[in-house]
Amino acid sequence: MEEKTSTSPAPAMDEDDVWCKETVPKVLKLVCCSPSLNQKDLISLLFVSPFLYRTLLSSQPLWQLLNFREFNNAGNRLIAALSLPRYQHVKEINLEFASDIEDTHLILIKQKCFDSLQSLESLNLNGCQKISDTGIQAITSCCPRLKTFSVYWNVRVTDSGLLHTVTNCKHIVDLNISGCKNISDRGAQLVAENYPKLESLNLTRCVKITDVGLKQLLQKCLSLQSLNLYAVSSFTDEAYKKICLLTRLTFLDLCGAQNLSDQGLKCISKCKNLVSLNLTWCVRVTDEGVIAAAQSCTSLEFLSLFGIVGVTDKCLEALSKSCSNTITTLDVNGCIGIKKRSREELLQLFPYLKCFKVHS
Repeated sequence: MEEKTSTSPAPAMDEDDVWCKETVPKVLKLVCCSPSLNQKDLISLLFVSPFLYRTLLSSQPLWQLLNFREFNNAGNRLIAALSLPRYQHVKEINLEFASDIEDTHLILIKQKCFDSLQSLESLNLNGCQKISDTGIQAITSCCPRLKTFSVYWNVRVTDSGLLHTVTNCKHIVDLNISGCKNISDRGAQLVAENYPKLESLNLTRCVKITDVGLKQLLQKCLSLQSLNLYAVSSFTDEAYKKICLLTRLTFLDLCGAQNLSDQGLKCISKCKNLVSLNLTWCVRVTDEGVIAAAQSCTSLEFLSLFGIVGVTDKCLEALSKSCSNTITTLDVNGCIGIKKRSREELLQLFPYLKCFKVHS
């Protein structure tokens, strides 16, 4: 006779078991797959249950960003956060337009939280106008692995601030000093000599940098892929022609380059990998220069000729022949030599055009 085996039902999981084995893993997966989750919401999840608390804290990648963009009392908040164990390996700090962040906060961070910044790769101090070279010296001395550094719109930062930066941070590849009006050719020289692998540089409104400084940058930072020279009208063709050395360049903003001539643009056109080219208010440019760019830079997706009265339909025809399958954004507003076209007519020339601006 066969022996019968009893199959008693497995005991039901209690609420804690459900949290540990089912709910917590699901929440963790959702959190890790949701780049839009903000810092406040993430911290709120810590208080849901002790199980979730332990699990979230053990996931180091979740605590690599400190975002205090536009926060009040940002300096004290940053110090408090960096004092917590979970932020011991933070990689990105965003203080863009944060209020109340001063040199004294950055000095305290150096004194109290030095180790917490050893893995930092990205630091955004955009619009933090109370920070000076003193603060830059303190914070950069803590960040040997910094790769991205942005101090947009800070008139208190000078060449001395850049000296501290290049001394303390040897691996920067993305530098934004837009609006730092007290940085001069000396600062440009420091960047050129210390960052040969620089990939992105923003010099918007750096009005004290002249041809001398720009040429040094162009001759030594040969890995640049993005160069922003917006609203720096003092440069001349002597410097602009050196842009041709940047064979990897894909983004170039020359808005307001009043001294750029067709000869300068022809040299720039040797950057055959250009995808975005802003020639807004480059008033000396004519068809000759734009046609050269069209024939050479056949990967152009964005082109602005806004305000250039010296261009005509000839350059549009050249662009249509060479870049019709790539251009998605074209601005010819104010180009009185280019006739008005309907959307349908423009799409015949540029079938992939998504954004276009024509003069009225």
